[in-house]
Amino acid sequence: MNNQEKIETAYQVAKERYAAIGVDTDAVLEKLQGIKISIHCWQGDDVRGFLNPDGDLTGGIMSTGNYPGAAHSPDQLRQDLEKAYSLIPGKHKLNLHAIYLDTDEQVDLNEIEPKHFEKWVDWAKQEGLGLDFNPTFFSHPMMKDGFTLSSPDKKVRDFWIEHGKRCRKIGAYFGKKLGETCYTNFWVPDGFKDNPIDRLSPRKRLMESLDEIFEEDIDEQYNIDTVESKLFGLGAEAYTVGSHEFYMGYGLTRNKTILLDAGHFHPTEVISNKLSSISIFSSGLMLHVSRPVRWDSDHVVIMDDELQEIAKELVRNDLLDKTAIGLDFFDATINRVAAWVIGTRNTQKALLKALLEPTEKLKEMELDLDYTARLVYLEELKDFPYSDIWNYFCLKNHVPIGLDWLQEVRAYEEEVLFKR
Repeated sequence: MNNQEKIETAYQVAKERYAAIGVDTDAVLEKLQGIKISIHCWQGDDVRGFLNPDGDLTGGIMSTGNYPGAAHSPDQLRQDLEKAYSLIPGKHKLNLHAIYLDTDEQVDLNEIEPKHFEKWVDWAKQEGLGLDFNPTFFSHPMMKDGFTLSSPDKKVRDFWIEHGKRCRKIGAYFGKKLGETCYTNFWVPDGFKDNPIDRLSPRKRLMESLDEIFEEDIDEQYNIDTVESKLFGLGAEAYTVGSHEFYMGYGLTRNKTILLDAGHFHPTEVISNKLSSISIFSSGLMLHVSRPVRWDSDHVVIMDDELQEIAKELVRNDLLDKTAIGLDFFDATINRVAAWVIGTRNTQKALLKALLEPTEKLKEMELDLDYTARLVYLEELKDFPYSDIWNYFCLKNHVPIGLDWLQEVRAYEEEVLFKR
């Protein structure tokens, strides 16, 4: 029996076990096949971008490590992404930041246009990928004294307002050209290092700046605006203008999609517990799946409890169709292609495990107050052979199974990355 036959046989055995509790694994895999993950470009070069790659990384974030092989050009980044996508089952999206423009022109962030991203669109079309987008409100000299859209200086605000307006048009361009809605996410790192006297005025200025950016109606078939909060960043430990409460209010009153980043809250606070509440009042959600270690450290996503809880909430509450799932981490201490593959495959695995639950049966137990059966099922499910279902999913998608993909990354290191 060859390896493929072993995987297919193991799948049939696992399929029968899940069928015994009312789960159709074929239907589950069909559902998983349609879930697209928006993979972030900035893991590939440590958030440097191509506008000013030798400049400082600001905005209260930090990438640590010096593993060889970082991308230094759009072509290198696309090459690395192609390798990563080839090791991940399914068809997905790419999430671009504005600083990743691909042009020979000397342009600033308040001058960027769709033409500066044409090569990305052509490549995405060729690879069968959708694109998401982000204005870049950091790593730029016009981020004055830690502020952008909420700056007391009107010249600073106007610069960033123009940047935001242009990014929405670029997002719409992506959506039109690729036939897939682009999510354009607005996160600004504005804040104070120490306790401010006036917490209100910066938030009013941020509200007014965002209102001006969003003044023009853009067809949501092509572009959906999302807004993202944060608790604190380096150099903005005491106060962040765009707090969770600010964007909850802003998103719900302006009909903007709220984005939750797993690392943007208190260390003991989790976003999985927020999804159901927001879903009641909002037409959509977007996630940045990340892994905070004591702060918003953006570690590579692993199969930890919170990742699995996020997936369970999305599946149990039927939120997959109204939630855009993106990743956000950057680790320069390990192979960057491997980081993408680890994080994306783990997110897919967590979704698979959640989809393999007999959700309706569990809900019935809960309604009947049969908490004994509920707990028994949840614990016994932990020993069910989900990995055999996952291996079969990889086989169907013609991607390496188990540890096999690491060999491809090692070969890519030797042939490409270590020669840069």
